[in-house]
Amino acid sequence: MTERPTSLHVLLPTLGSAGDVHPFIALGLALRARGHRATLITNPWFEALITAHGLEFLPVGTIEDAESAMADPDLWHPRRGFGVVARRVIIPAMAPVYRLIERLAAPGTVVAASSIAFGARIAQEILGIPTATVHVQPAIIRSLIDQGMAGQLRISSAQPMWFKRAFFNLVDWAVIDHHLAQPLNDLRAAHGRPPVHRVLHRWIHSPQCVIGFFPAWFAAPQRDWPPHVHLVGFPLWDTGSEPMSEQARRFLDAGEPPVIITPGSAASTMERYFSEAMEAVRRLRLRAMLVTNFPQQLPRRLPAGIQAFGYLPFSDVLPRASLLVYHGGIGTLAQAIAAGIPQLVVPSGHDQFDNAWRIARLGLGRSIPRTQFTAGRAAKNIGTILHDPALRQRARDIAARMDAAGALQRACNLLEGLAAGVPRGAQA
Repeated sequence: MTERPTSLHVLLPTLGSAGDVHPFIALGLALRARGHRATLITNPWFEALITAHGLEFLPVGTIEDAESAMADPDLWHPRRGFGVVARRVIIPAMAPVYRLIERLAAPGTVVAASSIAFGARIAQEILGIPTATVHVQPAIIRSLIDQGMAGQLRISSAQPMWFKRAFFNLVDWAVIDHHLAQPLNDLRAAHGRPPVHRVLHRWIHSPQCVIGFFPAWFAAPQRDWPPHVHLVGFPLWDTGSEPMSEQARRFLDAGEPPVIITPGSAASTMERYFSEAMEAVRRLRLRAMLVTNFPQQLPRRLPAGIQAFGYLPFSDVLPRASLLVYHGGIGTLAQAIAAGIPQLVVPSGHDQFDNAWRIARLGLGRSIPRTQFTAGRAAKNIGTILHDPALRQRARDIAARMDAAGALQRACNLLEGLAAGVPRGAQA
């Protein structure tokens, strides 16, 4: 076997919210601990966080771009949300990510790119740089056997194959390629490459290495997944050593474990969600912590026993909570599993419906689509969850399976093997 290099420069392009960026910070820190150089390539919204942890940073886009995307009310729409991500995040980053990789490429360079950092996938094709695609959620990996949830539609082994093929063909033609194929192929054509179609069907995956930052017990590998997919586990990370605020500590110490309510770090238009959730916990006479980066979406006056917070280190806070009510983002989901607490998932779009289905399937909680989320439904589900000792025990049992340190070491092994030319099907 080819000897693995002693030192690499690993480029880590990633696009999206904290749930998309935090795993790459964790990976960068793990790579640095093994003597490698790691450079994150993402929006400047995360620059201070990345550089505070001693990692290198290169910008794609501007903070204003990120703020505009988060302020778009269609971002979390079940049907229109993908168009917002394509138009505001994926397409503008394609050429800049490609150019940064082209500029930095040198012997010993390896790329580990998030699912939608398409500029990295193009750089792999044109420049031949060893590249791994890193998927932080299972919904992005297509299967005609058992997909889980595709949006709000269950795609299972019980359905006829002709239906599943027709469904994904329609989605690709009407939605995915409608938004992405032309700008993607324009960039490829500028480098003499022929067009590709059905971008998310197979092209999205690196032909060399695909890393799934989730475990097989969360999403079982399917026979028709690419053979070089490696599921390494959840890489838990939520800003490292940043301490919990004194306000949060006092609230937690002042009474019974609270319900944590959050719509995710990038959600800025969730006034109704917070209103219904607060009314639900008020009816049940529960304490609650509202967590949002955008306090303007909260009521001006909060009931007794309910307080609002900005950033909270969930690795410290969630183990002291009774329940998490949230959007189903994969990063928050992993923290809740690790904390061993029940979950009420309120999915809006993107991968959230699939994540919610997997949480229910594991027996860790329930879900209500955001369009059907009312105080009455929320109160009923919260009450049922909190009075289910078997569910709480199940949450504690599943928490014992988490292995964040092992997930990061397995990912580092794969990237080192990729640089050394280990065959694509080889296990870490």
